[in-house]
Amino acid sequence: MQARDETISRQLPIGAEVHDDGTHFRVWAPRSATVAVELGEDCQLQQSLGTFPLEAEGNGYFSGLVSPARPGLHYKLQLQHGAFPDPSSRYQPGGPHAASRIIDPSTFEWSDGNWKGRTNDQRVLYELHVGTFTREGRWRAAAEQLATLADLGITTIEMMPVADFPGRYGWGYDGVSLFAPTRLYGEPGDLRHFINQAHTCGLEVILDVVYNHLGPDGNYLPEFSADYFSKRYQNEWGEPLNFDGENSGPVREYFLTNAAYWIAEFHFDGLRVDATQQIFDSSKEHIIAAISRAVRTAANGRTTYLVAENEPQQTRLVRSFEKGGYGMDALWNDDYHHSAIVALTGRMEAYYSDYRGTAQEFISAAKWGYLYQGQRYEWQKARRGTPSLELRPTHFVTFLENHDQVANSLWGKRLFDLGNAGRARALTALLLLGPGTPMLFQGQEFAASSPFVYFADHNPELAEKVAAGRAEFLRQFPSIASPEATAMLPDPENEETFLRCKLDFTEREKHGDVYRLHRDLLRLRKEDPLLGKAERGAYDGATLGERAFLLRFFGRSQDDRLLIVNLGPALIFSPAPEPLLAPPAEMQWELVWSSEDPAYGGNGITPLKTEEDNWRIPADAAALLVPKLIPASHESSDPSAKN
Repeated sequence: MQARDETISRQLPIGAEVHDDGTHFRVWAPRSATVAVELGEDCQLQQSLGTFPLEAEGNGYFSGLVSPARPGLHYKLQLQHGAFPDPSSRYQPGGPHAASRIIDPSTFEWSDGNWKGRTNDQRVLYELHVGTFTREGRWRAAAEQLATLADLGITTIEMMPVADFPGRYGWGYDGVSLFAPTRLYGEPGDLRHFINQAHTCGLEVILDVVYNHLGPDGNYLPEFSADYFSKRYQNEWGEPLNFDGENSGPVREYFLTNAAYWIAEFHFDGLRVDATQQIFDSSKEHIIAAISRAVRTAANGRTTYLVAENEPQQTRLVRSFEKGGYGMDALWNDDYHHSAIVALTGRMEAYYSDYRGTAQEFISAAKWGYLYQGQRYEWQKARRGTPSLELRPTHFVTFLENHDQVANSLWGKRLFDLGNAGRARALTALLLLGPGTPMLFQGQEFAASSPFVYFADHNPELAEKVAAGRAEFLRQFPSIASPEATAMLPDPENEETFLRCKLDFTEREKHGDVYRLHRDLLRLRKEDPLLGKAERGAYDGATLGERAFLLRFFGRSQDDRLLIVNLGPALIFSPAPEPLLAPPAEMQWELVWSSEDPAYGGNGITPLKTEEDNWRIPADAAALLVPKLIPASHESSDPSAKN
């Protein structure tokens, strides 16, 4: 923390903060010998209210109280070489290139004082892009859907990035005004309303943040200091940030403040940190560990949830500080997704090359999280992953769809459009009843017909480069690499591409079978004493065929659960020399749920077990069985329940 004027009490070390007698400004700008605040009535500062110099602190920071500055006015920070938006601006109503607006966060009336957050167990995540989640694409409209999501069984909203960026639409991963919720979705108070309403519905909300790079347009940090960025590393998307080099202290402060800001001022319940493998730091305390500490402190006793995306599968991220870890809670499990897509579609190209979608892969993922924990990965010609055998199932976020994976295709099609509907239902059952923390992508719960593809609104010169880069990325898939396929890729800069991705909530009824499937599975997950709650050692699995397998969850009093999944042709498993198929003593299995229920669009429920064929497992289906006492007569009217 840098020294500053102790006569002013500040909530954050940087930015514009409203006080009774004006607004106090503080900024790190070592590139300039002077800094002044230029005030105006509008975001273009066409009606200037004057320029007010800030005092140099002698450490690259400038600060001062500007009495005429009040909430609602706009300002830029005038350096020797130009005037620029505040790097810590709380709102950019005219976009990242325009002036910043003074915001007083204390004016919002929160009603979530009793909200303490959720426990780390029994979470069900829902990834949401505000701009396409509703037709309006605004936080207020999205808030109207929260009660429905809570009723479905969702517990946690994972909101894609909202830091402001240029243009009319985009995914949000090229944000440049990191403290300013984008004007595209409403005002900061609208975001606060969304989170307040979520807490009223019992939902927690975590924010996707990008701390590995800034976008290529509207990034004014270098105008204040060249030391925000590092030349020591190579980043996939631009200049890497300087977390460990010369003058990195204020850079670390900037990002740690940002992480805490979302928790404290907006009541977010945690963060999802994007592409952590591209956050480089050789400091004694890695910046990600420091972010974890900052978030916990800012929550002031509330439970927080920190999720990391990490392509090389570095499990250190979720290990405790005491064990040399970074103190996060969960990791996205791409291995799980890749196996599922191969099982569903047979697609084994590009980064799907090292997966087969077999029964053993799903059992291993259920028991141990990552499939690759240091083995050679042929696609990358290197070892992949780190050991995770001792981690809990809740350390892994499992999914069948997310924004990247749906979009990394020619058409951006959803799960139920990719292949066999029965197999998609079975995979959904495995996701929502199995170990791990499941995540749905917006619209997945009702088999949304709207695609999700890459879209961005850049200036013409940048737009051409971005579109070419996106096409080049997708050429790793041989099926997309041909000129014929490449020519069919949606134009990311075309507004129609963006509009086609918006959800249609009438499909909750039009695709009612899929919606019922998700609703019933999530209710089972919540209400059942074993499903979705098991720890390592409390469940096991076995293969029944190349594509068929079982997971058995062990109860305390013979109250086990048997989940059978078949992602291939119908299977007669006879003889059945598999101990996990045997029911508890003096009990028999009773079928209580099937993905082939006609209510879900299935072909009808058939017995899994007969005296003649032992176990008969239908094709592309999942079934849940529970133990039931054998009647005194040793007879049952339900053939699927016979021993």
